[in-house]
Amino acid sequence: MEDVRLILAGIWIALMLTYLLGDVIRIFAGDFKPGEIEGKKITQPMLMVMALLMLIPIIMIVLSLTLDYPLIRWISIVAAAFLFVFNLAGIRTYPGTYDKFLIAVGLGFNLLTVWYAWLWS
Repeated sequence: MEDVRLILAGIWIALMLTYLLGDVIRIFAGDFKPGEIEGKKITQPMLMVMALLMLIPIIMIVLSLTLDYPLIRWISIVAAAFLFVFNLAGIRTYPGTYDKFLIAVGLGFNLLTVWYAWLWS
């Protein structure tokens, strides 16, 4: 049988790279103004929240490979569900079609994570 730990780690890597790809394309497309988000000045607390959100997939890679079952199963489900809801709520704020597409891909990765973790026995 396939090792679910490796599959989950791989999905978390794919999700992280999808997020980063969106950021890189957004920079090249000029779809942002440095120092602002939706016309508001970026603050240190906002940057801290962004850093914490972007760390979730990175931390989940390590946890997927190190935590014992069933703990990692439930943490994966909760983390993926949280990111799914967070990204679904924010999808309308992105102007580019490429953004919406990449967020949809990320949502698919979140669903895949929940699927594999839920069926893990």
